[in-house]
Amino acid sequence: MATFNLPYHKSHIQFEIPDHLVAGCLESRVNVHQSDLSQVEIIHQALDCPVFGPTLESLVEGNKRMTLITSDHTRPVPSWLTLPILLERIRKIEPSIEITILVATGYHRETTQDEMVALFGEKIVSEESIVIHDSRDDASLVQVGVLPSGGELWINRLAVETDLLMAEGFIEPHFFAGYSGGRKSVLPGVAGYKTVLANHCSEFIASDHARTGILDHNPIHHDMIYAAQQVNLKFILNVILNDKKEVIHAVAGDMEKAHHEGCAFLSRLCQVDRVPADIVITSNGGYPLDQNIYQSVKGMTAAEAMANEGGVIIMVAACNDGHGGESFFKNMAEASHPQEVLERALQISRDETVPDQWEYQILARILDRFRVILVTDMCDPSLIKAMHLDHAQTIEDALDQARRIKGEEAKIAVIPDGVSVIVKS
Repeated sequence: MATFNLPYHKSHIQFEIPDHLVAGCLESRVNVHQSDLSQVEIIHQALDCPVFGPTLESLVEGNKRMTLITSDHTRPVPSWLTLPILLERIRKIEPSIEITILVATGYHRETTQDEMVALFGEKIVSEESIVIHDSRDDASLVQVGVLPSGGELWINRLAVETDLLMAEGFIEPHFFAGYSGGRKSVLPGVAGYKTVLANHCSEFIASDHARTGILDHNPIHHDMIYAAQQVNLKFILNVILNDKKEVIHAVAGDMEKAHHEGCAFLSRLCQVDRVPADIVITSNGGYPLDQNIYQSVKGMTAAEAMANEGGVIIMVAACNDGHGGESFFKNMAEASHPQEVLERALQISRDETVPDQWEYQILARILDRFRVILVTDMCDPSLIKAMHLDHAQTIEDALDQARRIKGEEAKIAVIPDGVSVIVKS
């Protein structure tokens, strides 16, 4: 018997599959990558050797105020580690500089006080000026142009009306932006909701270039680059993490070139060859990315790229925070079939994009081709089933359901962390 461990919430789920039924196990090599440097040394090395551009210190010098964009509760960025390093180096050059930490919530809910403490640590939360971005607060936004896609570009004024704009974040494969990190700190990170909606329109989501690991000709990525350029995002620090959420690599410097270098490094580690199977088991990498069904769609896309047509996807995700978006839930639950959701989404024009449309469009695309069984003991089964997903309390129950659909001898592929791999066709 082959034994597997999948991240689940803040722990793991272990299960076994007969050896002859295992089609393959696809894992990113980020989890076995070794560095001779400590996490702190990796970060300092990146800051000491920025990619294409001036150092952090030279950019800071002479400025009176700056805005530093950081990630919210839905991202495992180790800000408790990176922010103290950044703040110390900044204040060593300009001790009296006024620093605003702007939390990039994008279109997510507000980050809570407890979540901020977990993200940044007590000291930073109590001593620093922290502002949580609200994409729906028009008074906090300023228009700085028009996106290549045609949508109005509204950005949090704290990112615009400052002497210096920087951002920290992390890079991982992203299911429609190609990769996270870099320019995403601005759009969707600190953009107005109308701008996010225009960027996430059905036309772009349907593009074959808006897929995991693709930046070239990706219309969503191009909008994001433009937004970051318009607000003059001068410097980024992006880290790459293993499954223990430890920093294994970091890049710093020019928003576009440093991010590109980080993506290239990650791509070498996380690209995997497609292994076709009738049943594919995957996860969303555990906490914090498996908090809700909304986020869990990301991991499903790796299984989507792997499964044979009409196959079964078993998604292991706690979803303890429920569906993750009211519009996301309603558009799935009120439809008679996923195909209805997909057809309706594709008819919505760019300037009429509605909240969570991109997420239910992708979920509907997956459900139109595959059965999806969500494994969790932390989410209401009736909510799951209302969204046209099947539910299982345990991985063993899910496998029993899948075998009843695809047969006792169906081949099974396992992707322990669906958000960490790029499946090559």
